[in-house]
Amino acid sequence: MSSALVQARFDVLGDADTGVPGLRVTEVPGGALVTWMASGGFTSLAREQDSMRVIVQAAVTGLLVQLGHTVTEASDQGGVVVLADTAASDRHLPAAT
Repeated sequence: MSSALVQARFDVLGDADTGVPGLRVTEVPGGALVTWMASGGFTSLAREQDSMRVIVQAAVTGLLVQLGHTVTEASDQGGVVVLADTAASDRHLPAAT
């Protein structure tokens, strides 16, 4: 699932990338949580950040659903959850050329 986000040109962060803007994928009970971290300059523009968060979540959700993943909103954590039955599998990705 993370490789699908990378192939779509999202910046996917590792555990050591705290405070760095981009998508973070972390394991949660039942799947993987995908959250978005805005840059420091963007964070100061709260209204625009909320709008951008909605846009990023819609793009991530659309991509993952199109690839066959089951995605739900994680409103309490500000991201989306990819359910475990599809989170570990990238079986729907086209072969790299």
